[in-house]
Amino acid sequence: MSTSEAPTESVISPDTTSTSTSTPSAPTTASTSTTTDNNNNNAEKKVNSKPISGPAAGAKKKEAKEKEGGGGGKEKGKGKGKAVAGDDDDQQQQRRRADMIITEPVKGTRDFAPDDMRVRNWLFGHWREVARLFAFQEFDTPILEHEELYVRKAGEEITAQMYNFKDKADRPVALRPELTPSLARLILKLGNQVSFPLKWFSIPQCWRFEQTTRGRKREHYQWNMDIIGVSTIGAEAELLAAIVTFFKRVGFTSDDIAIRVNSRKVLQAVLDKLGVTGDKFMPTCIVIDKLDKLSREEVSRQLKEIGLNEEAIEGILESTTVKSIDELSARTGEDNEAVKELRELFALAKAYSFEDWIKFDASVIRGLSYYTGVVFEAIDKTGALPRAICGGGRYDKLFQMFGANQREAQPCAGFGFGDCVIIEILKDKNLIPETLKYPSIDDVIAVQNDTLLPAAMTVASLLRTKGRSVDVILNKKKNLGWAYTYADRLGADRVVLVAPSEWENKTVKIKEMKKGKDDTSKELVVSLSDL
Repeated sequence: MSTSEAPTESVISPDTTSTSTSTPSAPTTASTSTTTDNNNNNAEKKVNSKPISGPAAGAKKKEAKEKEGGGGGKEKGKGKGKAVAGDDDDQQQQRRRADMIITEPVKGTRDFAPDDMRVRNWLFGHWREVARLFAFQEFDTPILEHEELYVRKAGEEITAQMYNFKDKADRPVALRPELTPSLARLILKLGNQVSFPLKWFSIPQCWRFEQTTRGRKREHYQWNMDIIGVSTIGAEAELLAAIVTFFKRVGFTSDDIAIRVNSRKVLQAVLDKLGVTGDKFMPTCIVIDKLDKLSREEVSRQLKEIGLNEEAIEGILESTTVKSIDELSARTGEDNEAVKELRELFALAKAYSFEDWIKFDASVIRGLSYYTGVVFEAIDKTGALPRAICGGGRYDKLFQMFGANQREAQPCAGFGFGDCVIIEILKDKNLIPETLKYPSIDDVIAVQNDTLLPAAMTVASLLRTKGRSVDVILNKKKNLGWAYTYADRLGADRVVLVAPSEWENKTVKIKEMKKGKDDTSKELVVSLSDL
């Protein structure tokens, strides 16, 4: 499931300050995204570049000039200090030596050094534990999929943002932009091998060539939980309960996060009444989904482009201002299917004790074509990061979209929860544990002289069989003071010293580091059998 849909892509570069935008069309050949990427890169390289005359001497002269002027990050004397399109790429190109690779990752992607991996693993650990608590089973699919799996008729932005190309066998393929179509493909492939209902989860990496901002990259990891084969509103309640359970585990309260809930059936009824049907339905949903990103006037303009008249536009926009289920009921009648489902969902939320986390919001539509019923998205109440934290809903016609017959089709509900936005909010609220600053190491083993290194490895092997994390100092001629500093830097619990006299007696000296490296009160001599 997708956490959100992106705005239009910048013509020059997604990271520039240019206001010129265009909506990319859905790819019909495998080279669309690749071409866009190349055009962006070419534009970035042309801006700020200078002709070089002469070989190495000229290059050195240019390098010296760049160092004097700050590396070419801003145009000197022009633009009043504004960043120039392609600054990041040009700086990287200009600063690197001729024999050094580009050290930055591809634009929109991330490196995960050990410090970052600890945070990522901590986050994924919570996701997996919540999935376990709710009895979901983990699955995965290839990151490379058939392009046709994601090409739809609704003109969704996700289709235009695909990383798609032809492989060496001339087959159109794509890096998955979301997981739900892959889930449908896998279940259809398994056929009678699976029994419904299914409760599956995954944490895939997804790729989209979209505008990069804080909380949005061109690759992200996404926690997906899906229930297949359950048509009742209990599936949505179970999914929302899992989301709230995660929020509570990492330190959020209902004062921090709101989950906005609506039903696609509300909009469907409004559009049917206004005569907006057929090919206009999905493009209309996609535009309305941008109400929290665009002005009302811009949304109206885009609805006009679809072919809607003023009466329809006003009716649609007015329907998104409904403030409560009671007000919705007054307009549509209590017997309206959307009203009944929403009332049941809120009753189940009370039974699950998360009713204070959810609220009705008629403006929540979700921009993907396969939603058919209840839809929801979580937001940060402070508004510091104006993007959905996660989102999902019901999509009962998913399997039919991929050619399933009536017997193969199954009702579905699920959500997607990306890592980029939630990490930023966790940082803002100081909810990432301080303990993640250090690796989880139990013991550092040091030797008094280099001849005792084999003995140190014997001790390490013994400790590891007992489940302890052990780092042996392999560098030669490192004194004990260096070993204590090293262990302190790693956040290790103990230093185990292997010295000649103790080793002869089959003992080692242990220093408890939590007491401080200069405190000798916790130095103990311990036999190998008691380690």
